[in-house]
Amino acid sequence: MEKLASIRGAITVKENSIKEIKNSTTLLLTELLKQNKLDKSKIINIIFTVTDDINELNPATVSREEFQLDSVPILCVQEMKIKNGLPKCIRVLIQTYTELKKEEIKHVYLGGAENLRPDISRGVS
Repeated sequence: MEKLASIRGAITVKENSIKEIKNSTTLLLTELLKQNKLDKSKIINIIFTVTDDINELNPATVSREEFQLDSVPILCVQEMKIKNGLPKCIRVLIQTYTELKKEEIKHVYLGGAENLRPDISRGVS
């Protein structure tokens, strides 16, 4: 039986460049979709946050262009600035309908972001 689920992920970028933001966002979303076997038509919404040192490209734009998610409400906001926080980080929260049980959901943290949630982090398999 399908139910609404929230799936988290994060990745860091090496530099604040269009190419790097596009590549990192694409990798993160690809892994989240693949590891959770997500049906794009069942995604309710996506929320991205980025640290204030990322401003060359909006990850929401990447998700629309690279994953054809034009009909999905997507929001991108600036991450709260935390002392000694992880720099150059893109975080994502996907709300979707899925048949996965809560314990089967794979939250994906890549490229230095694994330290944010080592308790639930799954990298590239």
